[in-house]
Parts: sequence; C-alpha cells; structure tokens
Amino acid sequence: MAVPVAPGRLPFLGHSLAMIRRRHEFTASLRDHGDVVRVDLGPMTTFFVTTPRLVHQVLVTDGPRFRKGAMFDKFRPYVGNGLVLSDGAFHLRQRRMVQPAFHRDRIARYTTTMARAATALAESWTPGEVRVVEDDMQGLAVTVVGEALFSTGLGQRAVAEVRRSVFVIIKQGMVRALSPSFAERLPLPGNREFDRAIGRMRAIVLDVIGSRRAEGVTDHGDLLSTLLRAQDESGDGMTDQQTYDEVLTLLTAGIETTALALAWAFHEVSRHPEVERRLVAELDEVLGGRPVTFADLPRLTYTAAVVHEVLRMYPVWILMRRAVEPVDLDGVRLPAGAEVIVSPHALHHDPASFPDPHRFDPDRWLSPSHAVPRGAYIPFAAGVRQCVGNAFAQAEVVITLATVLSRWRLVPVPGKPVRTKFTSAAYPSGLLMTAVPR
Repeated sequence: MAVPVAPGRLPFLGHSLAMIRRRHEFTASLRDHGDVVRVDLGPMTTFFVTTPRLVHQVLVTDGPRFRKGAMFDKFRPYVGNGLVLSDGAFHLRQRRMVQPAFHRDRIARYTTTMARAATALAESWTPGEVRVVEDDMQGLAVTVVGEALFSTGLGQRAVAEVRRSVFVIIKQGMVRALSPSFAERLPLPGNREFDRAIGRMRAIVLDVIGSRRAEGVTDHGDLLSTLLRAQDESGDGMTDQQTYDEVLTLLTAGIETTALALAWAFHEVSRHPEVERRLVAELDEVLGGRPVTFADLPRLTYTAAVVHEVLRMYPVWILMRRAVEPVDLDGVRLPAGAEVIVSPHALHHDPASFPDPHRFDPDRWLSPSHAVPRGAYIPFAAGVRQCVGNAFAQAEVVITLATVLSRWRLVPVPGKPVRTKFTSAAYPSGLLMTAVPR
C-alpha cells in the first residue's frame, strides 16, 4: 500500500523545519492525510502513525517488535543507556532492577518528601506576591526528585547541579534530536551549553555514586540506595556507569513531566472557577485542613481527574520507535529498520477520541459514558516501555495541588498572558500569578 507523504517537504531538509517551527500544528494535521503518513527528517524517512488503534499496536501489541528510534539514538552518547533509551534484554534487566524503587511502599515514603517540599514552597509566599509559576514548579520538581534520589548531604550538591543543568539538557537535547547529525558538531552556543551541562552533571553524579559505594550497601531510603542495592537474576548489580545512566534518566524524565503538569494545572484551574471551586471543596472535605498524606490519594477523585486532564492537554510531543523486523500496519508493510513516530499530543487532541479536545474538562474522566480508546491516552507511553515512574509523578502533582490550593488562590496577572515555548513538550513562559490567601 502506498504511504501518503506529508505536505511541505523541502529539498535536503524534508519536513524538519515544519516539525521544529510548527510542532503541534504540523503533527496534528497529519491525521487528515492518512492512518500512516510519511514524514522526512532531513534524509531520514519516518512513518507517522495517527490512529489510536495503530499506536496501540506499535507500543503494546507489537511492542517487542520495536526498539527505541533514531531520536533516542541522538541522546544516547550524552545521557547514557538508561530505561528511556535502552532496548531488548538489557532494558528488561534494568527495568526489573529499577522497578522496586517505585513499589507502593516506596511511593508512600516519597510522598512525605513531596508534601514537605510543597509545604515549604507554599509557606515561602507572601500575600499579594506575584510568582513566576513555571519557575516555582521547576524548582519544586528538582527538589522532590533530587531529594528522592539523593538523601544525604553530599547529594545536596548534586541537587544544586541538577537545578543548574537539567533544563539545558532537556531543551537543547530535543533541538539536537530533531536536527541533522552534522548540526551537533557545529560551534553553536546551544551545542556548547549542552555539552557543558552534561559534563557537569556527569561529574557530580559519579562523585555521589562513588561516595555511596565507599560507604557500603547502607539503605538511605532513597532511589539511589535502591539502584545500588539492586541485583539481577544472576546476582549482579549495576556498574557505576549503569547507575549513572539510570539516575540521569530519572532526573530528566521525572522533573520535566511533573514541572510542566503542575504549572499548567495552576494555569487551567485559575481559568476555570467552577473547577477550582469543586477542587477546593474536595480538599476541604477530605483533608479538613490537615496536610495531605499518601492514604488520602484514593479519595481525591476530582483532583485526580484534574491531573488526568492536564496530562491529556499538555503531554510529550512525540515518541519514536524502530522496527526490528517487518511489521504490517493495516496493509502498510514496514521493513525492519523503519522509523515510526507517535505523537501523544496529537492523539490527546483528536476530537474522535476526546470531544471538544481543546476544552479543559476534568469531568470527561469521571463520566461512565466516556470510553477512551486504547492507544488514545498515553501521557507516560504504554506497553513494556511505559514510564516506570508514572505513579510517582501523578502522586507528586496531586499532593502539590492539594498542599498549595488548600492555602492559596493563584490569580493570573492582568495583561500578562502566558506564552508557550516548545521543547519535548509545551512549556509555559511568563506564567505570572498573584498569591492570594484562601
């Protein structure tokens, strides 16, 4: 079957400029051209899958027949071979070793850190103060993941370096992933900034790992302890390099998703007074003025619906996979080595799956009549590659919303509309809000 080609292909560059400049608009438009659409990134041909059913096939049903794609190859020399980038038997081994760090009892322990960090942030505000909310949420996400990873004093140096470097790595890494290979060797400011940030991060994290090794196998109750104590079926643990790769994966994946979800959540709640009223009423009923705990999470159903809706509206932009053997997608025969692109953002804004998709509506997650097709909602990917820290991230967002909104209303500053910047996802920029005591 012939595969339609996306419009706007340029000589040499293919669709790279459209992907970088138009991002969401371009990828959302592809569903109008077919279930599978050819998109050229420079000289590389890719196949963009637009329907939930075929996305589910790629990520879940035929998941073992795919590996991470070319976009991830660009990251691997710099951010290592952690869970986000590794493949095959090695990925399965690492996932089994990392998984205990996110068991329910560990998540319960981490929620204490989440609540403490959110409380400290809320208590630092003063009435009438204008906050740059995206900065607050980025700082909070760094604190939570950093303290969950590194609980000791030396680890605080690592947390400080994470604050300095992690968003440079995320931003410039996506630009590098979408650019032709020769561009990463050019003496551009973004390339130099990226390389320096990676170098600093590697040095401090390996220093912390080395210090922990010297201490022995003491369990400090943090993520790093779990990684260092983990063993595979043969009784072998991770090397320092493998541990570093997983740490950097947890930092980059865990911080960005949560920071974005929180910033956009406060933005959307402030724009929808009825959502805010119902959310605060639930917090008052469930918490009664006391701090939120892990045990409260199952009862905060409307708060969870708000979080689901935020994750629907503001997910990661694209994912890539590479076929390791021929795959048939509804008559489109992909050869081994074919590169496939999936867009969570485009799927989450498809009116066929989510009526009125640009409307913020938490009730769509509470309605029995709203059945989401398989493959239509993938904020943390799906199948064997689903994010191992998804429960951690969702708990952090709920706990932060509960902690902050029990104390404050965040009111948009008049005449200061939020702007959007794009990397691997949509970032709010200039999200200025006034803190008003509740």
